[in-house]
Amino acid sequence: MITIKEAVSKAELKEYIQFPFSLYKNEPNWIPPLIADELAGFDKNNNPAFLSAEAYFYLAYRDNKIVGRITAIINWDEVKDQQKSKVRFGWWDVIDDIEVTKALLEKVYELGRKNNLEYIEGPMGFSNLDKVGVLTEGFEFIGSMITWYNYPYYKEHLEQLGFVKEKEFIESVFPFSNVQPDFFLKANDLIKKRYELTAMNFTKTKDIMPYVDEMFDLFNTAYEGLSSFVAVTPVQKEYFKKKYIGFINPEYIKFIFDKNGKMIAFSIVMPSFSEAIKKANGRLFPFGFYHLLKAKKHSRDVLFYLIGILPEYQNKGITAMIFNEYYTVFKKNKIETCIRTPELEENNAIHNIWKHFNPTVHKRRRTYRRDIP
Repeated sequence: MITIKEAVSKAELKEYIQFPFSLYKNEPNWIPPLIADELAGFDKNNNPAFLSAEAYFYLAYRDNKIVGRITAIINWDEVKDQQKSKVRFGWWDVIDDIEVTKALLEKVYELGRKNNLEYIEGPMGFSNLDKVGVLTEGFEFIGSMITWYNYPYYKEHLEQLGFVKEKEFIESVFPFSNVQPDFFLKANDLIKKRYELTAMNFTKTKDIMPYVDEMFDLFNTAYEGLSSFVAVTPVQKEYFKKKYIGFINPEYIKFIFDKNGKMIAFSIVMPSFSEAIKKANGRLFPFGFYHLLKAKKHSRDVLFYLIGILPEYQNKGITAMIFNEYYTVFKKNKIETCIRTPELEENNAIHNIWKHFNPTVHKRRRTYRRDIP
């Protein structure tokens, strides 16, 4: 018999967060979350996502043993502003038993029915900057701190239960050796002169902070045309500023400004923390912090986390300027591999950015939907 219980207390939420540690204990490509970071993200008094969203965390038990988990989410900005009659689900992990998946999803259906919503979609988080998608290809490659990993049967469970693909995301990789500096140097000089643009680089995190709000405004403008996009709010800007910027090498953040001092493009690249987080095994102390600091300084792999260009500049070669700036710092840091984090398959403006590097698609993931029964 399967029993579903809502995780409410800090102890219960900790159990919720730790369930995947046992589920994936023999899977070398699974990357554990930082437990304290997950707890903070689930704290309704801490995470500003809860100002416009509600979420409920459920655990599935059989014989007093946890066998699955799921979060039921309503993003009210999405429902009210975009008129999407949708309930989300995320943080879904389960043993290979479709009956457990059915029991967990029923709690999501209940939330949807209670609020007169029409369909369910997931896995996805509270907002656009949370993790997204069931992995459908690329199980043999190591995960990252900003994506979910899952077993192949997750996809099978959803499809057997009548879910259909809603959005497809691709992840790709290319060796740094594919970057040809002569091309970028020449294009960089031409574009800077033609459009009167200036690149800004950093060596200290504190010098970046005054520009972060403008960066998120640009992010909202650059991505607002995508079907799944929900804008980052002012309160969320402050939250993400504190949560992410300190993790990133200042020299891996690039801004481009026009002649009037307006930001027209930005890029954020992160060192790969995958191996470091595996060694930390979910905990910053006593040694996890050391592993993360070491990776921040010495990782040979980088993840292109976010990139945004104002629509009126998207076909003007601005990426040549961005990559010209990165080339110097990547060469100095002996970077070997460049990894793209999940990007919507329909986002052709982003895909065109990478065409000069001959990237290889190595992972695919998708969200699924079905009408609420």
